[in-house]
Amino acid sequence: MAHNEESDSTSTNVEPDTDGVVDMMLGKSDEKVIDSESMIQETQKRIWSSLKKGIEYDATVDRSDAYLRKHVHEKQSMVVMYVDLVGSTDITLTLPEKKVAIIFSSFAQEMAFAVNHHGGFVLKFVGDAVIGYFVHQSSLIAADNAIGAAKSMIKIIEEGINPILNQYDYPDLFVKIGIDFGTNMIVRYGSDAEKSHVDLLGPAMNIAAKIQGKAKAQEILIGEDVFNRIHPSLQKEFSKKTWGEEEWKYHSRETGELYPVYYHSD
Repeated sequence: MAHNEESDSTSTNVEPDTDGVVDMMLGKSDEKVIDSESMIQETQKRIWSSLKKGIEYDATVDRSDAYLRKHVHEKQSMVVMYVDLVGSTDITLTLPEKKVAIIFSSFAQEMAFAVNHHGGFVLKFVGDAVIGYFVHQSSLIAADNAIGAAKSMIKIIEEGINPILNQYDYPDLFVKIGIDFGTNMIVRYGSDAEKSHVDLLGPAMNIAAKIQGKAKAQEILIGEDVFNRIHPSLQKEFSKKTWGEEEWKYHSRETGELYPVYYHSD
């Protein structure tokens, strides 16, 4: 399967944002900066509430649904993120249903908050996985935002969720994150503009999922199309994976060579 990279100009509704690009190169962003300590505190408040009052869901997917319906049938360049809970099978086999429900819902809720805090959309929850996407007039800023969300997720798991779960004798959570960039089609399955299911189709969706599948616990993997768009200061935090044909079978349509993947090594 070849990796299909298309330029930002294929998007039907995204115009170049030169000011945004300049800001990105200067290390600026139009997204609000999230204080990490406040983020952890808010995470722990929500986890405590979930444990004490039961499962509470946030309507994070509704924002994405509204966006996709507005742009149905369009092609848009975007950064796609797959976040998967590690060891979910063992969790479901060894813990009571109530504990499993709290663990899964807490994980999904906090990963969704991280996506939204960094300007992204939560496409959907699929079992033990969260799928998000980031769109912006500048794909450079979208890529930076996605990396910011991924790094926040790791911190949220390690410093926000696990310390509280441990107090209840729940097991630690770990995640695997895969991110790629490309052009996806927004599709609607049915004629009802308000109720028919909407989704994304495209190579970036497929490759991001494959990349995530190769990640280790608490590891962020990104495709080269993302790496080439992130700020140079972020690029320094990533190193190239050295995979052979037996480990990674996806090739770049541009070069015909194996599509490079980078891991967060900071």
